[in-house]
Order: sequence, then structure tokens, then C-alpha cells
Amino acid sequence: MEVTAAPVPYVQEIAKEALTIVPERYVRPVHERPILSNSTPLPEIPVIDLSKLLSQDHKEHELDRLHYACKEWGFFQLINHGVDSSLVEKVKRGAQGLFDLPMEEKKKFGQREGEAEGYGQLFVVSEEQKLEWADLFFMFTLPPNKRKPHLFPNLPLPFRGDLDAYCEELRKLAIQILDQMANSLAIDPMEIRELFGEAEQSMRMNYYPPCPQPELVMGLNPHSDGGGLTILLQANEVEGLQIRKDGLWIPVKPLPNAFIINLGDMLEVMSNGIYQSIEHRATVNSEKERLSIATFYSTAIDAIICPAPSLVTPKTPAMFKPISAGDYFKGYLAQELRGKSFLDTIRIHAENENSS
Repeated sequence: MEVTAAPVPYVQEIAKEALTIVPERYVRPVHERPILSNSTPLPEIPVIDLSKLLSQDHKEHELDRLHYACKEWGFFQLINHGVDSSLVEKVKRGAQGLFDLPMEEKKKFGQREGEAEGYGQLFVVSEEQKLEWADLFFMFTLPPNKRKPHLFPNLPLPFRGDLDAYCEELRKLAIQILDQMANSLAIDPMEIRELFGEAEQSMRMNYYPPCPQPELVMGLNPHSDGGGLTILLQANEVEGLQIRKDGLWIPVKPLPNAFIINLGDMLEVMSNGIYQSIEHRATVNSEKERLSIATFYSTAIDAIICPAPSLVTPKTPAMFKPISAGDYFKGYLAQELRGKSFLDTIRIHAENENSS
């Protein structure tokens, strides 16, 4: 997929220079600095137990909890997800090893002109915009024919094999979660599966180096995800993810052996606005690096993103215009990462709709 991105320095290299002051291009204006909401105690995101969703005894209660989590939060932590914990640990170590490679090795995976995939940064559209205090490695992972020959197949072993197995496990998990979301919306899971078509998976490994002035920078701008479902693995013990709810920024404290799940814009459209994609951001700290691995499950590039037909009725008209996934991602990737601004371009604004 073509993107325009201005080349920028690798933050990992800047952070090695024993700086005491952050370079100007990373310093945010005062209103954009990551001040934490100070109301106490802050709520915590819901926790959903997949084993209960798949059991006969607890299913109804857990489906109600899932519906609440998707409707009110757009985020939840998933426990008892069934993905082998030793595989997850291997993937965490492999991702750490990838960012620990010498710069010359990492540059072999560098983004090529006009491409989103590879090692570098995304959503850099102007020379003036403030940069994020992070490097990333983004690539398409499934189906295998989507993999760029110079990226996934060139990852060091054993990480490549571990990641291959992990991608397949997360593909199965995404389908299980989406089926349960369909159940909680009281629609046929096949309706959601058909909207996804030959679904695609991509992955973004994020590396946030320590920062001498973390209160002045942003690791990842506030945004909602453009895809369908995001499964986030916190790859080390350092927190940084925050989500926006009721005007507050709420830190997420990852549970051991859990995935953090969030709904992307595509699911907000498919659920006809019943479920919401939620703005989130990442902050950094002065002491430790933070590492996370986001796996995105999205529709086929030629799919049409639109509300599930059975959720569109005279009482609940369509809230979004249909758009091809290709056009959606082209628009999403062409602008700076900001809030839910691109989703709003396909929203149908009814006269009586509130402005929230």
C-alpha cells in the first residue's frame, strides 16, 4: 500500500546520545502534553474470560459483559485466551531481540520510499508536525502471500518461526472473538465473517525508548485504530497505554497472560455504531524502554466496509456510508494520526444525532 512519509531519524538512535533535553521536533505544545487525569480512583478496563464465553454454563453472563465492554469501552483485557504462554514469551523475546539488533542490521528492514511496511515511522506527512517518541516495525503477516519478501522471510531465526506460529494463533483467536461479538449483538456470526471476507492480518511492533523529558513528548498520538480488531501484547513490564473515556485518560495496567483487545473503526461501522472504536495513546518514561506488539485483523482490501445488514432497520438506519477497505486505508494512512478524524468522513450525520 502506497503512503507518503517524510523520512525522519530513528528515535532509538537519538535516545542513545545521553540527552538531557528533547529535540524540538518532539516537544509538544502545552495542550498536547500527556497530563494524566488526576481524578481518583480511575476506573479500569473490563476483563473478559474467553473460556467462559466458550462454555455453556457461563456463556450468557459473559456475553452480557462482552457487550458492555464493546459498547461502553471499546477495550477489554482477554484472559484464558488459549494461546500458548511459552509461544507468547518467545515472541516477546524475539521482538526485543529485533530492536536490539545493530542499526545496520535493522536498516535492512527499513521502510522503502512510498511504503508503510518496514522499520521506521508512520503518519509523518509534513516537515512541521511534531514527531512521536517511538520507532516501529510494521508489516503484513497473513495471508502469507501478503508478506513482503525482504521483511517477514528475512527475520532472524528462531523468531521468524515463532512469529509465524503466533500469527496463525492470533488469526484463530480474532475469529473466535468476532464470533462472540456477533453473538453479543444478536446477529449471525457469518454476517460479520462475510463482511471481513478473506481477512488480512498486519502487525506493528512498537519500541518506545527512555526519554529525558517524558512529560513533553508523546509515544503514540491519540487515535482510533483503522482496522477491525486489535490484539495487543505488552512485551515488557513497562506501562504506557492510555485510553480516553468520558473525557479522562485512563492508564491500562496489563494483566499477566492477558491480551488487550480493542475495536477498530471497521467494527464501529459493522456494528452500525453500537460498538465504538476508542481513542488511545502511548506515553513514555525516563527510566525504561517500552515494547508492545499490536496485531491487526482487518477486512480483505477489496471488501466493502458497511454496517451489518441485519443491524440496519427503519428504526436504526445506517450510520455510515459504505466504503471499500482500499479507499478507507488510503485515506487513513494519508493523514497525520489524529483522533477518529477519518472515520468521521464516512459518518452519516442525522439532524438529531448528538455531537459526541
